[in-house]
Amino acid sequence: MLKIHNTGKISIAELADPDSIISSVQDAVDLLGESHFSGCSGIIVREENLHPDFFRLHTNLAGDILQKFSNYQMKLAVVGEFSKFKSKSLQEFIGESNRGNRVFFVGNSDEAINKLSGK
Repeated sequence: MLKIHNTGKISIAELADPDSIISSVQDAVDLLGESHFSGCSGIIVREENLHPDFFRLHTNLAGDILQKFSNYQMKLAVVGEFSKFKSKSLQEFIGESNRGNRVFFVGNSDEAINKLSGK
């Protein structure tokens, strides 16, 4: 289930179903398709909607999913509390992503909407 946020500039989809878990690249592609069909140019996903393997970089799940977002030119904001992850490589990955303009790891939905809408 998607919740659509209209910012005046763009529309942003938020995965609003706490029981939906993105555990494969195909799950992400399905979300991308549904969001694109809804006219959105950004997607908000909560940390708990991502399979734990997303945060284990050696599984390549994050890289494979984020590659699809890049291919489809869709921005992504992941909302969660990321300081609990002790992996240095994951923290570096989050920091690097936040310095870019396509993928963001943020603390709340308002911050996600601001980042995705370019504010």
